[in-house]
Amino acid sequence: MPELPEVETVMRGLAPSMEGAVVVKALINRPDLRWPFPENMAERLTGNRVERMRRRSKYILADLSSGETLLIHLGMSGRMLVSGDPLGQFTHDHPKAEKHDHVVLDFDNGARVTFNDPRRFGAMDLLDTATADQHKLLSGLGPEPLGNDFNESHLTEALKNRKLPMKSALLDQKIVSGLGNIYVCETLYRGKMHPSRRACDVTAHEVGELVPIIRNVLSEAIQAGGSSLKDFRQADGELGYFQHSFYVYGREGEPCNASDCSGQIERIVQSGRSSFFCPICQR
Repeated sequence: MPELPEVETVMRGLAPSMEGAVVVKALINRPDLRWPFPENMAERLTGNRVERMRRRSKYILADLSSGETLLIHLGMSGRMLVSGDPLGQFTHDHPKAEKHDHVVLDFDNGARVTFNDPRRFGAMDLLDTATADQHKLLSGLGPEPLGNDFNESHLTEALKNRKLPMKSALLDQKIVSGLGNIYVCETLYRGKMHPSRRACDVTAHEVGELVPIIRNVLSEAIQAGGSSLKDFRQADGELGYFQHSFYVYGREGEPCNASDCSGQIERIVQSGRSSFFCPICQR
């Protein structure tokens, strides 16, 4: 499942073609993905200008001139592909339609954005822009880890008296939004913190050190274009490359990268997800 860096990368890839452009044609090729598309979706998109592209947690949001916002979730295999971009950043010719091209948006600047999703775990919805934060998918989300509301005070208060493992705490979207399995594993390694350690046992000093680590891990991943695990692709079809920088994720049995450590990366399962860590560096 794409995490914050992958979604941010796709959103940034879409923005040059979509922001300021008008949807001249919307083709909806099936009635649903993970859940049904909103009523009259094609008609509600057509003729509207994309005023702003943004991201909230793992969702891409396109604010429209109609006062509605198009919400996009990539799911496990969803891809947003740009073709015919007049800025010359992507493929000029529109590719031949594929079986799983479920939504196709043509813009007045010549760009085409195609949502392709073989497994159909992705989603799209239209919500009122003014009350978007109250939507059921967005209302319970915690602060953005790269925003000002995510800080030492917030994280200290959120972890206080919580007996769940730190891995689970950082995956809780009510505590911090957008973090997923990959980048939590990488964060805990850099913070020298065992994934099974109880959140309530983490000191204020350790929390203070963890906040900038989270920001750095995510910022580095965004700069690298995300991780090309499984089906993820950027909007131009290219792979992300942060997977070449993994310290622990997916490296079970391999030596720890720390120069003064002789340990090997281990894997445990927590809440059905693999946690990778160094048993020597992380306590």
